Amino acid sequence: MKILLTGASSFTGYWFAEALAKAGHLVVAPLRGSLDGEDGGERYEHIKRLQKAKSVDLIADCGFGTSRFLDLVGSQDFDILCFHHAEVRDYRSADFDVAKALAENTRSLRDVLKLMGPRGLKSVVLTGSFFEQDEGAGSPPLSAFSAYGLSKGLTAQVVQHRCREFGVRYGKFVIPHPFGPFEQPRLGAYLARTWREGKTAEIKTPAYIRDNIHVDLLAACYARFVGEVAVSTASQCKLNPSGYIEAQGAFVERMAREISRRVGFECKVKLLTQTEFPEPMIRVNTDPAIRYAEGWDEVAAWDAYSKSFIG
Repeated sequence: MKILLTGASSFTGYWFAEALAKAGHLVVAPLRGSLDGEDGGERYEHIKRLQKAKSVDLIADCGFGTSRFLDLVGSQDFDILCFHHAEVRDYRSADFDVAKALAENTRSLRDVLKLMGPRGLKSVVLTGSFFEQDEGAGSPPLSAFSAYGLSKGLTAQVVQHRCREFGVRYGKFVIPHPFGPFEQPRLGAYLARTWREGKTAEIKTPAYIRDNIHVDLLAACYARFVGEVAVSTASQCKLNPSGYIEAQGAFVERMAREISRRVGFECKVKLLTQTEFPEPMIRVNTDPAIRYAEGWDEVAAWDAYSKSFIG
């Protein structure tokens, strides 16, 4: 199939593009920015790797809904639109502008579907997150974790509505907490830096029950799901792939065991007493990914991830 994948320069987007290409699809990936890495960082690393990938065609300065994007979808035929982009600037801020993000995420969506529908569009597969409102399972009520999470949930509702309006099949792929090679500099980067320095990593929120999934497993699930949505007779499909469901403290201890046995140095962890709980105590996905992605190699995935801890 020929697939239009937005958001390919993100951590998960890079892995999804690779997995779709590996599954035999031709992936066209329009990017909001340039290819020259003016901003540097991990997104540029993703772009550099995708430039070397077979069956992945990157298009610079082609943000979703822009005139350049409309020219693209009006001149080429695509089987699937993989809707993976999202406005993320200042996503941690309580002042994150939900209305602006929703407008950016869905800009010219009706025009996009009007152009793509007659040219053979079968389905739209939207990427959601378990920190949206009414997603996953856990502590009631299933509220959004943040203003950013709220914008993601509203975006999904708008896209689903427009797909229904234009008679296009709608699929939703819900992401838990991904981790793995080429990730953003968050928990993994902190652990790698701390352990390389011979120090003890302190975990401030060990009590939360969360769902962490290796991005390689997540991408394998994504590629299979996209293929299944394309041939499904249902008007809408959904998958909530789940990885390691456990307390965050237990997950970091799991990481310490897996990494230390591969890198040759001790990975010490101290779980602090958690006294503040601004987020839901429990939020997890519900579909065991290991059963969905047959043949996934867990040992090889940890081997690959451990390399980023060596430095």
